[in-house]
Amino acid sequence: MRILVLDTIHGGCEIGTAFARAGHAVDMVDVYRGTTPDAAERAAQETYDLIVAPVHLDPAHPLLAGRTVSALVISHHEAVRQLLEGHLPNPMIEITGAQGKTTTAHALAHLLPGPGVLHTSAGTYAMPGRRWLFKKSITPASVLAAAENATSLHGWLVAEESLGVTGAGDLTIITSPSDYRCAAKKKSALAEKIASAGKSRHLLLAPGIPAVAHADAVQLDNVASVSGTTCTITSGVQTAAFTNPLLALQGYRVPLALAATAAVMLGYDPAPLSTFSGVAGRMSVRKHKNVLVIDNANSGTTVETTVEAARYARACAGSPGITLVIGTVKGDGAVCEGFPYEQIVSAIETIRPRSVIWVGDPPEHKEKSGSSVPWRIDAVCPTLEEAERCALEKTTTGAIVLAVKTWR
Repeated sequence: MRILVLDTIHGGCEIGTAFARAGHAVDMVDVYRGTTPDAAERAAQETYDLIVAPVHLDPAHPLLAGRTVSALVISHHEAVRQLLEGHLPNPMIEITGAQGKTTTAHALAHLLPGPGVLHTSAGTYAMPGRRWLFKKSITPASVLAAAENATSLHGWLVAEESLGVTGAGDLTIITSPSDYRCAAKKKSALAEKIASAGKSRHLLLAPGIPAVAHADAVQLDNVASVSGTTCTITSGVQTAAFTNPLLALQGYRVPLALAATAAVMLGYDPAPLSTFSGVAGRMSVRKHKNVLVIDNANSGTTVETTVEAARYARACAGSPGITLVIGTVKGDGAVCEGFPYEQIVSAIETIRPRSVIWVGDPPEHKEKSGSSVPWRIDAVCPTLEEAERCALEKTTTGAIVLAVKTWR
């Protein structure tokens, strides 16, 4: 086949190279930065059997609009599904959603027996032992390398993916009902994720996600319940449970329940989750001298998770004093759903911290809303690391909350 792969910076090169290795004639075009002008000009004149485009590409893009008549158009996710045929790890679990992906993935990998690979935005590891393999983005193309490593270990794969799944694995988990617009604001991100899971063998949905037309879909609320620090899963005549203090935290409750339910669906005991200690950047706690640091800086940071982190920090520290490190890391932190200025301001005004350290582009001093929040900012830093150092220098008591939108 003659194949056109669009978007080389979000995994298109890996997909195109894999198709070329399979014997196809492949053209690849950078549709975002314009670094392949010759290829783009050639593609505009060429006829293709197959076009591979990311779900976040504007459907009106000149190389995409109107081409469905002469060529089959598929997503990067579907392309990876095709490329994985005959080379699947066992089992393979795919995880997508606006929040909770990484925590759910780490929790599930914690309880799965035997060798396997954990692939998340925080890194890709061989398990058990968390042996470092590589760090790639969570675009669907990265699943190719993760799956290859898993099969070489004769083990399982838990893969975190953005904006949907390949549907090639044994189970898909959608971790959140949160939605946002993508593809030039012409598509619902949640709708794309649900649609991508249509070919999955089994599907597990977080609370709030509408019921879908899938032969084997499970709504978490129908099988799992949390009371205090105990989670109970009831599936048919089978009942399983585990206890973990993290279940008292809103940010962990759903991910841990999803991981436990996924384990039961796959035939594993969720009991090992009792020893799961959390994930760095997902409400992890550490102490620096007399100051408690609550680290909740990740790609899923929102107003809600920031407020929850502040509540947790005050409870743990026994003090109302908080230094809030908040913002979006430029480039690295420009994740799909963003962390808009208005939401950051809302979090600051709700928490009322003792001091604020802003990460990323500094805010303007005057906003139409008349908010006085920018005048309460003590420092502006370009990165999370610099902001944390600054916070530690300025804070002698109470707690520091890291609530920065960034890939970790």
